[in-house]
This record gives sequence, structure tokens and C-alpha cells, in this order.
Amino acid sequence: MHRSFQYLRTDLGPDGILTVSMNRGAANAVDLDMYIEIADLFGNIDQVGGDVRAVILRGDGAHFCAGNDLDEFATMTPENGTERMWRVREAFFAIQDCSVPVIGAVHGAALGTGLAIAASCDFVVAAEDARLGLPELTVGVMGGARHLARIAPEPLVRRIFFTGQPMTARDLMNAGASLVVCDRDQLDHTAMAFAKRIAGFSPTATRLAKQILNRVEMMDLKTGYTFEQGFTVKMSGHPDSKEALNAFRDKRPPAYAPRSASWKIEV
Repeated sequence: MHRSFQYLRTDLGPDGILTVSMNRGAANAVDLDMYIEIADLFGNIDQVGGDVRAVILRGDGAHFCAGNDLDEFATMTPENGTERMWRVREAFFAIQDCSVPVIGAVHGAALGTGLAIAASCDFVVAAEDARLGLPELTVGVMGGARHLARIAPEPLVRRIFFTGQPMTARDLMNAGASLVVCDRDQLDHTAMAFAKRIAGFSPTATRLAKQILNRVEMMDLKTGYTFEQGFTVKMSGHPDSKEALNAFRDKRPPAYAPRSASWKIEV
């Protein structure tokens, strides 16, 4: 049984889809304790029990996450700032490095830290009127631009950062950002449909793919593809590899083996 969290609500369904809801006040503003909880949960997603196959990360209330708790943030100094920023990084990186795919389901505000949390997910589904932005310059800090660059081209990142003005998900997508945009009342349904699709694949292959995609993200084409091909060869020794091919050829649902801790490929 995993430990209880104060600011994260977890719900694991029988299909292996874990819904994580941020729950800290009306805006889900993140403080130090909440950063620690995010790093704890996503750093060991299997602590919730069962066979976790995909995660949906969302926010309770009116907003996904409107940023940092500014009252706490105002107490940061050069003396305590290094540890605090380490805690922030650990939270973001835990989401990115989570052992299963994470889908961000964004509504309301996703600003500063909220945008970085969303961009740390594998991909983002957003309500069309969700507002995403980096108001860092307006509050005298730095950060978030590199995360936004995971889902938006560099000139758009710079426009958002230098103006500090948020954009709606629809406008952000139209400007070139990689978002799945839907009506607000379809947000949870759309994110769940993606999660169910992911959960239907081999749990072993999906976890391996998550590690591989994280590794190849910053590689050049030739190096990255060569790296991926090596794991095609290694995965061929797992029964799920042949089952996927046979099921596709037979036009039937695949019957994948349960994920086994004893079968592991080092990435």
C-alpha cells in the first residue's frame, strides 16, 4: 500500500489506467511539499499497486495548475534557493521519467510551473480555452522555456516567454504547438481514450518504449534510429513481440503476458 498524499489524489482503474489529480486550493499552486509528493509518486508509480499501464495527470477545480505558491516563493534566497530548485527539477523530471506514459489533461490555467508540469508529460490534451503561459519575467524568475520547447517551436517559446502573455490552447496549437485540443466537456473523455489505447499494448513493450523515447529525444536521426533498432532485436526474444505480430495478422485482439520483473532490458 502506497503512502497517502496530501495534494495528489490517485485513482487506479482495473484497466491499469491511473488518474492523478492535483488538489491544492483553487489554483493548484505548487509549494515545496507538493513538489516532493510529485517526485515521490511519479518516481515510483508502481507504489499505487496493480499493473499501472498509463497515467492521466489532471487538476481538480477550476485550473490545471496556475504556477508556484507565490507566498512561499517570495521567501527564496540565494542561500535556500539551490535546494528548492533541486526539488522543482526532481518533480518535473520524475514525470518525464515515469516508467509508463503520462498524458497531461489541461484545463483552466497552466502557467509557469503548471506549464512545465504539462510539458513534462509525454503529450498534452487541453481544453480549447485552457490558458498556457510563462509569466516568469512578470514575477522576477527564470525557467520553463526549455519545457515549453518540448511542445512548441523556438520562436513561439520566445514570444511567450518575453511577453509573459498566456495563450489559449487553441491559439497555441494554431501557432504550431503540439497539443490535442478538445471541448472542455470532452477533456477527461479524450484523455481517457488515449490512455485506454496505450493500456491495450504489451505492458512490457510500452515500458521499454518509454525509456527508449526518453533516450532518443535529444539524439540525431542516425544515432537515435540505430539505438531504437537495437531494442527491436532484443524485444524479439519476448513472447509479446510475436503475439503482437500474430494477433495483427490474424485480425484478433492480442493476449499479452503480464509484465514480469524478471524480464528486463537495460536501456
